[in-house]
Formats: sequence, C-alpha cells, structure tokens
Amino acid sequence: VKSVKHSMNPFCEIAVEEAVRLKEKGIVKEIVAMTIGPKQAQETLRSALANGADRAIHITTDARVDQDMQPLAVAKLIEAVVKKEEPQIVMLGKQSIDGDNNQT
Repeated sequence: VKSVKHSMNPFCEIAVEEAVRLKEKGIVKEIVAMTIGPKQAQETLRSALANGADRAIHITTDARVDQDMQPLAVAKLIEAVVKKEEPQIVMLGKQSIDGDNNQT
C-alpha cells in the first residue's frame, strides 16, 4: 500500500532512545538504525537519524513485511546485517505492532 505512512514502532523508538543514552555515556560509539520494507520505510530511518542514530541501513523489499515476510526471514536478514556490521550491541524493540506477535 503506497499511500500508507510508515512510522517507527513505539518499542523501536524506545530502543533508539536507549541507544542514544548509551552513546551519551560513552558505552557505544555509533548507532546504526535498520529497517526492512518498501521505499516508503525510509521515513522510519529518518526518524531514527533525527533522534540520534548515526547511520541507517534500509533493506528494500516489495514484500509486505507484515504479511509476506515471516519472522524467521526477518531474523535472518537482521543476522546478516549483524555479521557484516559487527556491532558492540544489538538493540531491538520487544515486538512489532503490525502483527503484534512478539517477534521482532
């Protein structure tokens, strides 16, 4: 659905806010936000950058993440990014709000 506004899930907002706190304390050096979705999902990354993320990664797909992509597929994409980026810590929201199935 192209006209739908993409916004950051509130649980992910909390994760970004906590990451910013850790950076301010000098515990982490860089905050990298990530999203999986259509081109319009860039809005979510812009929010993360505006809230203090240093960089953003967008895995673009035309699949409906809330319907066509199962949590295992999303987890494998996140795993691939983690292996490539080698972060100090990975922070995620506790659940999505689209499917609300407690799997991020």
